[in-house]
Amino acid sequence: MLIADMHCDTISALYWRKKKGHTEHLPANSLSIDLNKMQSGDYCLQNFAIFVDMGKVDDPFETALEMIALYKQELELCGEGIAPALCWEDICRNREAGKISAFLSMEEGGILKGSLSNLQKLYQLGMRMIGLSWNYPNEIGMPNLQKDKNGNPLFTLRSNQGLTEFGVEVVREAQRLGMIVDVSHLSDGGFWDVVQHTSGPFVASHSNASAICGVTRNLTDEMIRALADKGGVMGINFCEDFLCMEHKREQGRLLDAIICHIRHIIQVGGEDCCGLGSDFDGIEGNRDMQTAGDMKKLVLRLEQEKFSPRQIDKICGENVLRVYQEVLR
Repeated sequence: MLIADMHCDTISALYWRKKKGHTEHLPANSLSIDLNKMQSGDYCLQNFAIFVDMGKVDDPFETALEMIALYKQELELCGEGIAPALCWEDICRNREAGKISAFLSMEEGGILKGSLSNLQKLYQLGMRMIGLSWNYPNEIGMPNLQKDKNGNPLFTLRSNQGLTEFGVEVVREAQRLGMIVDVSHLSDGGFWDVVQHTSGPFVASHSNASAICGVTRNLTDEMIRALADKGGVMGINFCEDFLCMEHKREQGRLLDAIICHIRHIIQVGGEDCCGLGSDFDGIEGNRDMQTAGDMKKLVLRLEQEKFSPRQIDKICGENVLRVYQEVLR
């Protein structure tokens, strides 16, 4: 079985390390994801997010362009082991050639700076998934992270504020172009607006089940069912904060939590809506799943938990690939 992971922040991590004078690269590094680790983990596809923290940059669009340039340079350093994928046919060709497909996505709709032409430019540069928000309000809508008057995050207070008019335009234009809409981090109101304004599948690239861990970053059962009804997929996030409450975060129990989320998502939305979205290199870590090479641990655990071979194939990659086949132009 082959792994398709809908979210990592490896390119952003390499970008900021380069800014500080470090020289690590994608073929091999000390991060959670590099070519060697992906090959060891039996990957067929990895989404590389262009994640821009709006609080740390002056021009998010220009920063995104610099990250995309770095992404392309890093792929070239990897030689024949990995190749970019812009459409379904690219994924198929790479798979037949034994290459991992690299898939470019955005995390933080504020990168667009309120311009549809910037979305179109990013599409031309190879971006095929758009995460509408991160943790700041932007021209598209609101995140599902609110803060108290002292600036402290309120991890269990959900937001019903929806998409802006521009946000609806972005969703419609993304569909026209053949870009996958990603609702991870988005407010509840924004989620339901995406349901209303999409005609096909969308994803929550790195979100878990709120019923298991009740933080705002996770989807409620009602959301899981709506996502599944659209033919979409949600990717299990390995962040300990989104897997279980603090008193349960012990080494050796985190794989238990991952299995618990997977089982619940399948019970609520069916076996076609659960995939993987590790969030590697964007999270502080997961003591049970530390690198891409650890994906075999998850596969073994799924087998031990009596998931069927077909279910395991779907969870590990086939559900994600089905959505890509349907949406990509």
